[in-house]
Amino acid sequence: MSCLRANSATFGRQILSQTKFFSSLKKAIAMRFMIAALMATASLFAPFNAFSQSVDVESTISKVDVKGLTITLADGKSYKVPEEFNFDGLQAGVKVVVFYTEVDGKRVVDDLEVVQ
Repeated sequence: MSCLRANSATFGRQILSQTKFFSSLKKAIAMRFMIAALMATASLFAPFNAFSQSVDVESTISKVDVKGLTITLADGKSYKVPEEFNFDGLQAGVKVVVFYTEVDGKRVVDDLEVVQ
């Protein structure tokens, strides 16, 4: 009888340890799935970062439109500036470096430097 009890106790411990193992295995699989889902989501948004990077162009100003908030360079391309933009010192003939980003097909000025 004591041999039977010992075997059933050992069997019970084995079942309990297997249950703990499978429980931790389920948690590990769930965690791996969550990490994979997070990585997949992050990779979907990665291309947007490449499109939003600033581009620069060096040219001479051909026209400044203060009311329209635009600057046109010698190459004929027009650049939109923010409302708080300071137009002091900018006029036709001034050489500048314009850092811009394309938003909805329009060039929006991020920064502008006057070249000496």
